Amino acid sequence: MLLTRFIPLFALILFAFTLWLTPPPLGLGEGVWHLFALFISTIAAILFNILPIITAAIIALAVGVLAGVIEPVKAYAGFSESFILLIVAAFLVSHAVHKSGLGKRISLHIIRQFGHSTLGLGYSVMATDILIAPAFPSNTARSGVLYPIVYGLAHDCGSKVGDRTQKKAGSYLMMVSMSGLTVSSGLWLTAMAVNPIGVGIAAKMGIHITFASWLLYALLPSLIAFIAIPWFLYRIYPPQLRDTPDAPQQAIEALRHMGRISRNEWITAGVFLSMLLLWSLSGIFPIDKTAVAFGGLGILMATRVFGIEDFKSQGEALSTLIWFAILFALSTQLAEQGFMSTVATYFTHYLTSLSWISVYLLLIVVYVLIHYLFVSQSAHLLALFGIFLSVGINAGVPGELMAMMLLLATNFNATITPQGSSCNAIYLSSGYIEPRDIYIYGGAVTLLNLIIFLLIGTPWILALS
Repeated sequence: MLLTRFIPLFALILFAFTLWLTPPPLGLGEGVWHLFALFISTIAAILFNILPIITAAIIALAVGVLAGVIEPVKAYAGFSESFILLIVAAFLVSHAVHKSGLGKRISLHIIRQFGHSTLGLGYSVMATDILIAPAFPSNTARSGVLYPIVYGLAHDCGSKVGDRTQKKAGSYLMMVSMSGLTVSSGLWLTAMAVNPIGVGIAAKMGIHITFASWLLYALLPSLIAFIAIPWFLYRIYPPQLRDTPDAPQQAIEALRHMGRISRNEWITAGVFLSMLLLWSLSGIFPIDKTAVAFGGLGILMATRVFGIEDFKSQGEALSTLIWFAILFALSTQLAEQGFMSTVATYFTHYLTSLSWISVYLLLIVVYVLIHYLFVSQSAHLLALFGIFLSVGINAGVPGELMAMMLLLATNFNATITPQGSSCNAIYLSSGYIEPRDIYIYGGAVTLLNLIIFLLIGTPWILALS
């Protein structure tokens, strides 16, 4: 029995050593190939549930530094990244929103309006995200807004992690909200910090995309994705609780029982709204989003809404900081040492004899699949967007089509892995979703998005351009 448990671990070690000892292909250096072997083995450990994500990440860090494939200063660099610290701060603030009762009150109001079914709640969560997205240049900050609402919805549906009822409704709602960010971030030019960067790169190649044209190009496929995703997850990742005809009336009764808004709710609401305002203005003024989150957390601590004892109960925040920072550092070094660009350049050599439609389809599919190796959408775009766009244009792909689909893919591929977006880390830390769930069902959502945007988005963009 004990031996059976360790067979997958032995197989993983054998795979890692075999890959490590394999001569580097494509003219890659030995160091970057060893780094790739370490990174892909870590992903395999998480995907096949051989090791918990934090355990796999910590072992990868230790092996990488001790084996000399990554310098210590670069291995630990992820711990100082502001967007990773933003994840932690936003998670802690979300706990305060829940603890104060404000999250419960908001979720009860949503249930009162849309709570006849869990599917209806899924659509309401995704619609909320889409409506607030244009004012948030950070999808990580936006997930920090949505998470406490979804957490409250799960609890008010009687779905909790502690008593093993997470599959009742919470797992489904968390997955829908996380997946919804892939659509909302691509629908609006201002909904994701990296979107304007991609537009700037495209402009240097003579392709000009405005806020209005972006919205027009993204509108139809995003609308189809909005309709499809909650229903699709409802079929493949179903909640145990489906029809809730009495939920709206129960929510009304619960709101009456809660009574007037408490002191802690008022304070939390004031802090939360102030953070939303400052986050929304960060795209116009030089406002650091992470500092805003820590400032809000500081006020909540000073007013005793979030106490020192709450830190002790939030071990997931520290766990998230550790594993995400490590995987981010490994992925960043793969890009900096030329692994991503070498693979992309090698692949594009075989496209010269193909029609532009074939080149276009292959480039988009590869661009999405290669996100398995990235822990940041921004890093993915900065490393490969220009290369893929240039190859596509040279092969005869219409420039606006190639640029827009690559930009949309930067957003709709985010759920392909647990580390595919910083947003995923917040939902994963809830305990409602396991890393393997994201690989399987988040990967399925990525495939659904790919099909929708290619089959519907491609003719739509061509017709408008």
